[in-house]
Amino acid sequence: MTDGTHMDTDTGTDAGTGTGAGERAAARRMWHLLEPVHAVVYYAPEAYEEAAALGYGTAERWPAYFAWRAAPLGAAGAEETTAAFHSFSPDMVARYVPESWRIAAPDAVLAARTRAVTRTYAALLGPGADTPGVAEAATLARRVAGAAVPAGPLSAANAALPWPGEPAAALWQAATVIREHRGDGHLRALREAGLDPVESLVSFAAIGAAPPEVFASRGWTPTAWEAARSRLAARGLVDAAGAATGAGRELRAQVERRTDELAAEPWRVLSDDEREHLAKALEPFWVAAIGSGLLPGVNTLGIGKV
Repeated sequence: MTDGTHMDTDTGTDAGTGTGAGERAAARRMWHLLEPVHAVVYYAPEAYEEAAALGYGTAERWPAYFAWRAAPLGAAGAEETTAAFHSFSPDMVARYVPESWRIAAPDAVLAARTRAVTRTYAALLGPGADTPGVAEAATLARRVAGAAVPAGPLSAANAALPWPGEPAAALWQAATVIREHRGDGHLRALREAGLDPVESLVSFAAIGAAPPEVFASRGWTPTAWEAARSRLAARGLVDAAGAATGAGRELRAQVERRTDELAAEPWRVLSDDEREHLAKALEPFWVAAIGSGLLPGVNTLGIGKV
């Protein structure tokens, strides 16, 4: 199975995109740094407080998660949200969408999301959340976000939002545009590899990315999971125990290479020195997010891996 591109084994440059191994590695490194900046808000107590004030239940994180992440799409229905999120089962999405918009309108959710981001980073960084370094990081990240040609609904919707005035919130929004751009490219890579949503998760678990129970949060039934595993076994991608075969590992490696290739394009707007400067400026955010204890220790999001 090929992802439709050709790797030049001498240069490490993809013949279809002109993306070299160094550019792919740089895009992945920046993803690892930016993902915690984005993801910590979904777990922060300040975000739960903002969600509760809107009327969302907070006994679990999913009511607020679907509202926070889907709000840029407008009052999207379950089918549209399922397609944009990809890995969640349609039944799970339907439990929260469109109910989310009966609780609060998307514009109100977006305003609360910005407040949640600002409050979260004020709590994590204290005075460090409002320094020239943060403003500079936001400026650099915003340039990358502006160069990210929308690849799908989530990146397009977030890119169309007005920019917050607070530097930390602006940095978060830029990180969100960049990560959703990467995510939309990842979905393209999965489709090119012939992996449907549940097969994507099963194949990822099969290479040891995380235990299968971690993926249970996406709402797929055991029956759906086993059916996907059977389909992958029929393609020679997993063995009888559900572990990835050599072909399965290579297919997942192709997906990751393709994802990195697609994600690398907007990073070309920065020079190597500017990218290093941004990486240095992100360190306090990364350390604060990882050190907060809010993020899950076992995850598939590129969190805590540098």
